Amino acid sequence: MNVAVRYLSRSGNTKVLADKIAEVAGVQAVSIEAADAAITEPVDVLFVGGALYAYGIDKKLEDYLKSLNKENVKKAVVFSTSWISKHSIDLMKKALKEAGIPVEEEAFHAKNRPSDDKLKEAENFAKKFI
Repeated sequence: MNVAVRYLSRSGNTKVLADKIAEVAGVQAVSIEAADAAITEPVDVLFVGGALYAYGIDKKLEDYLKSLNKENVKKAVVFSTSWISKHSIDLMKKALKEAGIPVEEEAFHAKNRPSDDKLKEAENFAKKFI
């Protein structure tokens, strides 16, 4: 199975979660701000994560999601960290669906920096889709 993990993290919290999911998948988590963030080859599962910033997702993340080619992503799985709300999950799912990419209904959320217990939950979550 071909898997990719992409994320945007301002505080480092989402990166911690992305790194754990990537570890389970046997791939490297890549920031959407990195030069190699584009999905240029088909993937079976794209794990994509971000957080809520001022009641929305970051414009860079929104633009990245819109730029994804539906021919290269069979299914997306969303994860998020945020202090206040899980609303970022809904916003990411909406952007992915608008790009024509199927999105797994189940998502993963951690409040703030993921604890060891939360990282174990993230590991189990990722295993469901790999």
